Amino acid sequence: QVQLVESGGGLVQPGGSLRLSCAASGIAFSIYTMGWYRQAPGKQRELVAALTSGGSTNYADSVKGRFTISRDNAKNSVYLQMNSLKPEDTAVYYCNALRTLTLRNIWGQGTQVTVSS
Repeated sequence: QVQLVESGGGLVQPGGSLRLSCAASGIAFSIYTMGWYRQAPGKQRELVAALTSGGSTNYADSVKGRFTISRDNAKNSVYLQMNSLKPEDTAVYYCNALRTLTLRNIWGQGTQVTVSS
């Protein structure tokens, strides 16, 4: 069964940190580009960070220097370390797996991140 399961979301104060995790099953994880997207209420889903199978990264300008994406192919998992969180980071965060050769695109169910005092 193909599945992406996110965890690690929650409520955090401004300036705090969270680490999101995404565990994949049913796919050849190491060949996929893994990404994190987010969607705030009333806004379109946007790319936060992506990490290719070759190790190249791409970050949204709004999170550069604060967020770090990483992966562990042995554990079929991808992570998003989020530091210096701001209220505008509040959103549902989704894990994504993309096989660029075939454009096969897989989404997780999302995890809520709320940054508020």
